[in-house]
Amino acid sequence: MAKLVSNVYGDALFELAVETDRASELLQEAQGVIEVINSNEGFSQMMNHPKINKEEKLQIIDSVFKGKVSDELVGLLRMLEEKDHAKDMVEVLEYFVDRVFEFQKIGKATVTTPMELSDSQKKEVEKRLLETTSYVSFKMNYEVDPDLIGGMVIRIKDRVIDSSVKTQLNKLTQELSNIQLKVGECAP
Repeated sequence: MAKLVSNVYGDALFELAVETDRASELLQEAQGVIEVINSNEGFSQMMNHPKINKEEKLQIIDSVFKGKVSDELVGLLRMLEEKDHAKDMVEVLEYFVDRVFEFQKIGKATVTTPMELSDSQKKEVEKRLLETTSYVSFKMNYEVDPDLIGGMVIRIKDRVIDSSVKTQLNKLTQELSNIQLKVGECAP
């Protein structure tokens, strides 16, 4: 259900952003609202508290966001509360952010390596991604996972490029297990 809510409201905001040529502006505002909500546990608790009535929640939205973000975004947040979807605010805004990124040909990549990459290595990874995709820029997220041993894992949307030593060793182990099974099957 949350996926449908995020799509419906996120698409509506995206269409408004494109029609009014304010995609970049609303993108920045949406990212700011996501940050405020995620970094303030009290806000989410108030918005989901059953003993705080709808009018009080709408006043909270106004006091926190009115004058700081566009009226359209405040209106969306208010509508989500009015329709009992306040718990989906972050998902709706994240869906909108993803739509704007795709519209502006900005990719989101997560690169996981066994050790921290230097700035020059990070620039090289981003350069390679730009050369091999249709994106004009990337929002990069770097993570460290020592269990990878070597290589890297790159995630872009639902695509995963895994050149880690850990995965290669797992594949080799699987192949050796299959060979042993076949040899064992042939034994008299």
